[in-house]
Amino acid sequence: MPTKIDWSVALRPLLKKYKEKAHPLQYHSTYQLVVMVVLSAQSTDDYINKIAQGFFAAYPEMRSLAKATPEDLWPYLKGVRNFAHKSRWLVSIAEQWKPEMPLTMEVLTAMPGIGRKSANVIRRGAGLPPEGVIVDLHVVRVAPRLGITKESDPKKIEEDLMKKLPQKEWDAGMAMSFLGREICRPKPECEKCLMNKDCAYYRKIGK
Repeated sequence: MPTKIDWSVALRPLLKKYKEKAHPLQYHSTYQLVVMVVLSAQSTDDYINKIAQGFFAAYPEMRSLAKATPEDLWPYLKGVRNFAHKSRWLVSIAEQWKPEMPLTMEVLTAMPGIGRKSANVIRRGAGLPPEGVIVDLHVVRVAPRLGITKESDPKKIEEDLMKKLPQKEWDAGMAMSFLGREICRPKPECEKCLMNKDCAYYRKIGK
């Protein structure tokens, strides 16, 4: 039976490696980040980066987006999954947006198309202290593999991580996401992983 792991200690190398790493979405303002996060749900970050330049040339700020109709956005977003829904959400967000609006979890998750994961990404990108833990599809794979949680539901995984880590280390979610993108893929490269000494999956496969 392995010794119980103090994840606050065990995750430090991962946090150190990825703490300052920018999100793969290539945004240049909070406005752009909000739009791109909404668009990226069920789409790849690479694709959203590709179409963003044309979209932001047409709608450079929230005020211009608020004047659009959802249908106005379609020519720029037609390759994005659920683009019609996302177009409605983006116009609605722009209409509600205020210049000095606090980017709290409560405010952000009240907006259409923004759940807890998206709100956590937006707060991180805006340089704000975490109010939760980013749990994307990579974290859903990586966190149970490591053994930090036995849950598979993103909300329950986030709750587990928030209980097991101090708030100052809640960026561990984004760090695990980067690990999932680079090393701990569906077919993981365990020998390269800086977390393999504490990883339940690595122990299970008999290394």
